[in-house]
Amino acid sequence: MSVKPDPASVLFAGPFALGTVSAPDGPAYPALVTPDGLALDLRAAFGEERLTVRGLLEEWASALPRLRTLASSAGRGRRPLAELRVHAPVEPRQVFQSGANYRRHVIDLHVAHRAPGDDRPDEERRAEAAELMDRRAARDLPYVFLGLPSAVTGPYDDVVLPHWAQQPDWELELTAVIGRPAHRVSVTQALEHVAGYTIANDLTDRATVFRRDMPQIGTDWLRSKNAPGFTPLGPWIVPAESIADPGDLRLTLKLNGETMQDESTKDMIFSVARMVSYASQSARLLPGDLVLTGSPAGNGMHWGRLLRDGDVMEGSVSGLGAQRTRCVAEAS
Repeated sequence: MSVKPDPASVLFAGPFALGTVSAPDGPAYPALVTPDGLALDLRAAFGEERLTVRGLLEEWASALPRLRTLASSAGRGRRPLAELRVHAPVEPRQVFQSGANYRRHVIDLHVAHRAPGDDRPDEERRAEAAELMDRRAARDLPYVFLGLPSAVTGPYDDVVLPHWAQQPDWELELTAVIGRPAHRVSVTQALEHVAGYTIANDLTDRATVFRRDMPQIGTDWLRSKNAPGFTPLGPWIVPAESIADPGDLRLTLKLNGETMQDESTKDMIFSVARMVSYASQSARLLPGDLVLTGSPAGNGMHWGRLLRDGDVMEGSVSGLGAQRTRCVAEAS
């Protein structure tokens, strides 16, 4: 089930954004979305019946000027978003996820997970964690791992909580969308390869993050993060040129109307540029790929309240709109 976008979803920065939409029972297509809540079918505008948002990103250097022109013209054929279903804005080939990238969040986790026999006061342990974060930032070693495109779902779709997931949790994240192939790019070059930004809620089952059969193996991100629909994405891709500073955006997640996460990207340990550059040192990033940049403090484990059947999550990032998803328990 998918709900309709609310007015907050089109409160994005700049004159336009990209989305993937469909008429009821019709095929999905790429759309230029304007702040007045209208969507233009880009298949007709570009004269390509099989055009996708990823196809536009693959030709981003030439597509962007055409999109600017379309956004500034009063052309016909625009439909109200209220008449359309909004899908995830792009189908990525690769999803790069990251953890432990918000300073306050990591410090809180360090303090909360006290080792047996560690009787030091919280203030001392918090100072220790802050020093550790400073060292991590100086060494430039982000924590990046891979997710599955099949976990991506729309920004208003129901999220099915698997029957085996004992501790499903939310993780709202700023997400960079790649527009030019990037391999071994420097930090100073990295943002030149980012076409735009969107919102991801990178759900995690905390109970399966660490292997129980053999703890030495470490984390099991396949099991804990990649159930179908565990990555609500969108609603839009806002061009990078419309975001003045990705390092100064506000992330807010509400659960059933109550604010759980509320933090600025200023708290990130590694900037978007450093994340993209780091990922590109090992992998070749392709147009349409996603680089999730970590989640701030305020996850369910912090509050002692995990996701349940019927919960409604509302996630927003300043300048990027808002998503709203409902949790539905899977029958066992």
